[in-house]
Amino acid sequence: MSTMNTTETPKRRSLPPLMQLTEGAANRLRHLYSRGEANKLLRIGVNTKGCSGMSYQMDWVGEKSSTDESVTDKDVTILIDRKATLFLIGTVMDYKEDKFTSGFTFENPNEKGRCGCGESFHI
Repeated sequence: MSTMNTTETPKRRSLPPLMQLTEGAANRLRHLYSRGEANKLLRIGVNTKGCSGMSYQMDWVGEKSSTDESVTDKDVTILIDRKATLFLIGTVMDYKEDKFTSGFTFENPNEKGRCGCGESFHI
């Protein structure tokens, strides 16, 4: 007869960070936080729109709400809308500049595909 120890809890696999910032994103946010967006925080969420169904939403807010998760990476704090957390786990936010465009980009391991223009994604 086998005995089973019922007091042991199963080991849980650790989750990746909710979101990480590259040095480029952290530097750009530091610049924005020190200038025109002083005393505000960037809130990141996910909306249902676009040809693939979902898109990233970024808004400046004056304070953290009860439905926000706070993420601090490289001494920079951003807020994540709690409704978006499952879609964003493990995402890396970057800031890129080239000859014609500049902006924040997201490398999301949960994405299964993007639309042709790159504005929306699906999971």
